[in-house]
Amino acid sequence: MEESIKKQVEEQMQLISRGVAEIVPEEELRAKLYKSIKENRPLKVKLGLDPTAPDIHLGHTVVLNKLRQFQDLGHEVHLIIGDFTARIGDPSGKSETRKQLTEEQVRANAATYQEQIFKVLDPAKTIVHYNSEWLMPLKLADVLALASKYTVARMLERDDFHKRYTSNLPISIHEFMYPLMQGYDSVVLKADVELGGTDQKFNLLVGRHLQKEYGFEPQVALMMPILEGTDGVQKMSKSLGNYVGIYEEPYEMFGKLMSIPDELIIRYFELLTRVPMEVINDYRIGMEKGELNPRDVKMKLACEIITMYHNAEEARKAEERFKLVFSKRDIPDDIPEIKVEEDEIWLPKFLYENGMVPSTSEGKRMISQGAVKVDGNKHQSETLLLDRSMVVQVGRRKFIRIIK
Repeated sequence: MEESIKKQVEEQMQLISRGVAEIVPEEELRAKLYKSIKENRPLKVKLGLDPTAPDIHLGHTVVLNKLRQFQDLGHEVHLIIGDFTARIGDPSGKSETRKQLTEEQVRANAATYQEQIFKVLDPAKTIVHYNSEWLMPLKLADVLALASKYTVARMLERDDFHKRYTSNLPISIHEFMYPLMQGYDSVVLKADVELGGTDQKFNLLVGRHLQKEYGFEPQVALMMPILEGTDGVQKMSKSLGNYVGIYEEPYEMFGKLMSIPDELIIRYFELLTRVPMEVINDYRIGMEKGELNPRDVKMKLACEIITMYHNAEEARKAEERFKLVFSKRDIPDDIPEIKVEEDEIWLPKFLYENGMVPSTSEGKRMISQGAVKVDGNKHQSETLLLDRSMVVQVGRRKFIRIIK
């Protein structure tokens, strides 16, 4: 019996540890898993999300995928929609006080969040809370009691607060309340484990501290890495334009995923898919030995991700179209990209302004002669409708990618 439980603990730890940046402390997680199996009681696993923006990209799904793994292991997942805390704004990594959202903005974003989150999580196994349920009823005496359980000195140890303080930049008192309120969520739920990105470590550890202060067993903090965007350098972000949205069109997703640096292929597989690690390691070894072309492995990655957020048929169609446009037409990978806001352009002028033809009249002539192609197909209209990203080709060697 004892050996069987220990074996199950190690099996669960193997899956839980996949792609994780840090577990604090790891031995406590093993002990919690042991007790969970022995008593046939699932762990309460918490993730708090502030709906500060309406859309989710693949970077957000790193921690959601980990939460899904806990679900698959039979644990109890609690998703906290921070409708109250979002009105303060998480100061993590911020060099200035964050703009506060209205209740209407938060509620609208929260509704979209839930719809997208359940592309990853099993809704039947997810308990959703709004932290306004327990934070709104707090009286001033309760808030002061909560504030008394943490010191200003400890708050100023936090990197972003410390930098602002030493740089004489303002820190509002209400910003100190954010980590306390997020930690109070853990007190209310009596969470066993809380998940977050590495940028959330301070907040997660505050939750652990507060649970001790209120006389509860402290939670384990599990941090996931921050995902690099398609540029392979900066974290995935809509504002940086290096993101892949989970609701984007399949072909759009396919093209973006094919643009990631080869060095990120294995990392994306590990953090964004449910492909077994044995298979992922085979891909890694195959590429290292030169037995597998990274481009082919990247296509497998793109298909896997598109299948998760659309379906296998859409993934197959996106792959076929990509091969037709890029592989069979010998379009190079490093072609220039032009972002266009309009939904319609006059193609001769566009070709001239981007150095693909010497004049608009030459552009008109090339179009009429069938020397201009869009996504590998001849385009003989001077008008080009832009409903997605496209590759425009003039002759055999001039290419440009229009980013919509």
